[in-house]
Amino acid sequence: MIPIDFKEANKRLQKPSDMTIENCGSLPIAQTGNLCISCWRMSFKDRLLSLLFGKIWLVVRSGITQPPVKITVEKPFH
Repeated sequence: MIPIDFKEANKRLQKPSDMTIENCGSLPIAQTGNLCISCWRMSFKDRLLSLLFGKIWLVVRSGITQPPVKITVEKPFH
């Protein structure tokens, strides 16, 4: 999956200092006060795998727990 810019984005998160640009790039987000929203585009392979297996994995770099997250295909802006 590829993070993409979108018109509501108002901030860009930078990669952690211990990661390379090949492992992690900057991430455009919309910061709304209580939410940080990013937008991702599926590659053809991602689309095919999700169609065949019906799964999407969420990986959060944390260590102990996972913050509340949501994955959706619906645009979160009204």
